[in-house]
Amino acid sequence: MDHAAPKPEMLDRVRSFVSWVGEGRKLTQTGRVTLADAKALVKLLGTEDVIDPKIGDRVFRTGSSQELLHLMLVVEWAGAARLVRKTGNRLVQVKKNSALLDDTGALWRALFAVVDQLGEAFLPSGFGESLLRPEFATGIRAVLTSLYRHGAPVPVRDLCATTWDVTSAPYVLDHATKLQLDHLRACNDRDTKQALEALRSLGAVTFHKDAAELTELGRDGARELLGQPSSGDPVYQLKIALRDVENPPVWRRVLVPAAVRLDGLHEIVQAAMGWENAHMHAFVDGRTQYGVPDPDLPYRDERQVRLADLVKPGGRLLYVYDFGDRWEHEVLVEEAITAEAGKSYPLCVAGQGDCPPEDCGGAPGYEHLVEIMAKPAHPEHVDALDWLGLDDGTQFDPAHFSLDDANRRLLGA
Repeated sequence: MDHAAPKPEMLDRVRSFVSWVGEGRKLTQTGRVTLADAKALVKLLGTEDVIDPKIGDRVFRTGSSQELLHLMLVVEWAGAARLVRKTGNRLVQVKKNSALLDDTGALWRALFAVVDQLGEAFLPSGFGESLLRPEFATGIRAVLTSLYRHGAPVPVRDLCATTWDVTSAPYVLDHATKLQLDHLRACNDRDTKQALEALRSLGAVTFHKDAAELTELGRDGARELLGQPSSGDPVYQLKIALRDVENPPVWRRVLVPAAVRLDGLHEIVQAAMGWENAHMHAFVDGRTQYGVPDPDLPYRDERQVRLADLVKPGGRLLYVYDFGDRWEHEVLVEEAITAEAGKSYPLCVAGQGDCPPEDCGGAPGYEHLVEIMAKPAHPEHVDALDWLGLDDGTQFDPAHFSLDDANRRLLGA
């Protein structure tokens, strides 16, 4: 990628789009911008989408506005920032937020604050779909974390590797062929670069040859989105302990920004403990359950709640992972301290015990597994070795804990 100075053309495109919506525009029966309006918007906004692209001698007719991914980014970004909304089969302005259009700083912050909600808007679906598309929130936050912590240009290939590591973690790819893995990885790299380009269009990222770096605006936005504290801001010391696991106990002591959102805290718990983020989860504060929004589950959106608004020093929060095995974690706020200059958070400072294997049957199943592995003559020992993928029982150490490994995992949280 060639060097490019920050040019927040996305602000102008969003303003022009919202102005175009005006008093309202008719949508299709499926809630999309009509194709006729989409063609006009491509010209108005200069999104560089190609209508009816020609490949060789063949013309591929554009059948829906959803195929115009650059335009869809503008449309969905404006919607996520609550500048427009759908009502019935019409798209209308959100009048109470219209003042943002005249305040460049406020508009920029409103758009950046929802950047992690945009993956399905502008990344290809279908055969060319990457793992980053359904896991976009996790992937883009890992990218922003890496850029924020380095404070210097980061090679794009490293950012592509980061998104691959975090988005592929929930999936079992052991049986995928090399061709399949190469295809998935190529799609991941393509979409990571496209996500970086979206950040550049907002003036949050600049490129230096084949490396990306946050602009000053981008650093401010990333700090707020990631819940990173400034020097002197409050930091919580948490003790995260698995309930009903005692032989040995499994716990981590982690320093986290007090202002971290619960979706960020979910990623921190996963990384600190060593889970694979392969199952559903929820936070419970005794009154309310918080999790990923789902019309079939009574959850409050975890992205809308910050830790400090929910728990104070001395308080506790329950984190449940994998509703089948039901791993319950007690999250205790031991004390509040202040962030130190030059130190990155989250940071694991102590711990004990290895993370149990996924899908081993919860605390009772893990206790049984520990017993089996401790007795080479146990009738289930060989089967357990095979299930764990180990050569012999000495490779299974439930007491193992590495502070360095925990903090390496937290780099992507």
